[in-house]
Amino acid sequence: MMLLAATFSLKAQDVTGDWYGAIKVAGAKLNLVFHINKSGDTYSTVMDSPDQGAKGLGTDKTTVNNNAITIEANKFGIKYTGTYKPDSSTINGTFAQGALNTSLILTHSKPSDQGKRPQDPTAFPYKQEEVTFPNAKAGNVLAGTLTIPSSGKVSKIVVLITGSGKQNRNEELQGMNHRPFLVLSDWLTRNGIAVLRYDDRGAGKSTGNFLTATTADFADDAEAAVTYIQSRPDLNKLSIGLVGHSEGGMIAPMVASRNKAVKFMCLLAAPGVPMIELGLQQQKDQLRMAGRTPEEMKAPSALLQNLFKTIVDNPQLNSDQLKAKATVMLFQELGTFPPETFARESKQDMVSRITAQFLTPWYRYALALKPADYLTQIKCPVLAINGTLDIQVENTGNLAGIKAALQKAGNKNHEELALPGLNHLFQKAKTGGVNEYAEIEETFNPVALEKVSTWINGLRF
Repeated sequence: MMLLAATFSLKAQDVTGDWYGAIKVAGAKLNLVFHINKSGDTYSTVMDSPDQGAKGLGTDKTTVNNNAITIEANKFGIKYTGTYKPDSSTINGTFAQGALNTSLILTHSKPSDQGKRPQDPTAFPYKQEEVTFPNAKAGNVLAGTLTIPSSGKVSKIVVLITGSGKQNRNEELQGMNHRPFLVLSDWLTRNGIAVLRYDDRGAGKSTGNFLTATTADFADDAEAAVTYIQSRPDLNKLSIGLVGHSEGGMIAPMVASRNKAVKFMCLLAAPGVPMIELGLQQQKDQLRMAGRTPEEMKAPSALLQNLFKTIVDNPQLNSDQLKAKATVMLFQELGTFPPETFARESKQDMVSRITAQFLTPWYRYALALKPADYLTQIKCPVLAINGTLDIQVENTGNLAGIKAALQKAGNKNHEELALPGLNHLFQKAKTGGVNEYAEIEETFNPVALEKVSTWINGLRF
């Protein structure tokens, strides 16, 4: 869910520990556990298959290269190949055994913790409709769910816009079993507000290529949702609002600034400062939570700042040219780092990892964005809320940036609010750290839900 995924580090991530997941075999669920250990530079894995009563199964080889992981158990014909995702603390990969070749996502959450979350709705006392709508500009089709209050007394409808990363219509967090947009849409619909939520392009049932898309493309998808609402006789008299979370809170102003059909916006943990500034703050907060001292933060902060500047200052370069330029810069910066920095990962591998992460089309576009460019054009009512424990979109500077831009726009109806103790997902948290997301049972704090619905229902058009 990170807007800029700035968990940037100068080390390969630590993948040791107990990892839980499940595969389907002949229609049945089979739970698996991988216990990954490390001694010196060597990794080893012991496997459990609890449903088969098998524990302590030895494997032959475990290879960790940056965040790529391979586990081989030749005597069982098993090979697991995955990629560690530090943002979500998951390993996404493929489990192969004989003719079986299937997806397997591993998390630190035990199976007993992976059932429905307490806030997941179990009854739906309102109308639900599966819908599809085109983005004529891009030629893709978005699929989603429309929910309409059963009372029939509906005056407003909102489009939910997900945060960064490929998300389905529920903004489901892989390996964490949280579905924030399912909970939010259920709450809003029960409180008299119609909701349209949809799968990101290339996710769920939506078509399109997610990997080559930028924030501008996602804004076109969101605007296609607005156009779809306007096309329906049963919906086109409703006041349309946009509710964007994280990157979705950047997308919403982009759409509203050019489409006057948008009558209000709710910005949830949205950026209010330039993206470069946001990314650097993200890194600072993550390093602080990892226990780094201010002195230890200087070198990685300088490296990231120079990398961002290289990306933003060279829009005319093609991908190969930019990679070549960034590679030279990174080798120069890393030359000042102490030798122990490269104990577990060579300098070349580190440069390759960094360029692969940061030189994507999405990054190149996102880093140049400045929320104020769009917020200063917004005249419609705006609610911006954030959690005081958000370490992905820090609340103080971003809410102040949103407020200043809306004031500059002459906007007469806007509110910015920091909610105590909530993290980036609007969960009641202890530290706000990403590692807490899966551990917290709450999906969306009731105070935040109540604030959004009350504010929307209080609008008069």
